[in-house]
Amino acid sequence: MATLVTGTGTENHRVVSAVEWVTQRKELLKKEKEFTRLRDELSRERRQLPWERVEKNYVFDGPHGKETLADLFAGRSQLIIYHFMFGPDWEQGCPSCSLIADGFDGTLIHLANRDVTLAAVSRAPIEKIEAFRKRMGWQFHWVSSFQNSFNFDYHVSFTKEEIASGKVYYNYTMQGFPSDEAPGGSAFYKSEQNEIFHTYSSFQRGLDININTYNFLDIAPKGRNEEELPFAMAWVRHHDRYDQKYFVDPKTEDTGPNAAGSSCCSGENHS
Repeated sequence: MATLVTGTGTENHRVVSAVEWVTQRKELLKKEKEFTRLRDELSRERRQLPWERVEKNYVFDGPHGKETLADLFAGRSQLIIYHFMFGPDWEQGCPSCSLIADGFDGTLIHLANRDVTLAAVSRAPIEKIEAFRKRMGWQFHWVSSFQNSFNFDYHVSFTKEEIASGKVYYNYTMQGFPSDEAPGGSAFYKSEQNEIFHTYSSFQRGLDININTYNFLDIAPKGRNEEELPFAMAWVRHHDRYDQKYFVDPKTEDTGPNAAGSSCCSGENHS
């Protein structure tokens, strides 16, 4: 059995014959197929969760005026909202949320043809949202909840008092969190009688499945390669903030999304 030196972070890795490689690949394939079956079963159980009726009439600020939660469905019966971390006093949106949002536009037409609308919601004023959206070159619909309690009701924004207490209610438990804004994804259904129901919400690593970049990295030889970083997404920048070599030193301090300069995801518990 030979060894292979793999550049950065030198490590010894087994090199085997083609026959042995296929044998071991088939063993892993069994686990991958089992994982796929378990994921399908989990998706089925997710759809069987009970729903809760949305009682409040949320009104958002959109790029062309006021929009209700019902308006966000855009004529379809299903709505997925990405809770994008972008606080009222921040100068730009969260880099990690931006990594996820970079994959939104290409899915819009496909989702629409499955009766699903995708939109983003943040507490930043709509003027800031529009300026940042245009800078990033995105087309997906994005509205502001600055004038309503939507973010607080769905536990992705926290009051100063909650932050000061040291723990906030996030991902269905009390925990410490490094920011007054948090990421999440929520699903809603609108009936023919125009009743709206909240059907699902997911937070923290429950959002991993939406990060196409991670899905690719997970099959790369070095994987996500984040073990030595200060926190899991320390390497992430807005797509227009990488240098010309498309690389940044992940151990250098980023300016972050807000006026204070702290990273929105630093120290985040990704469990």
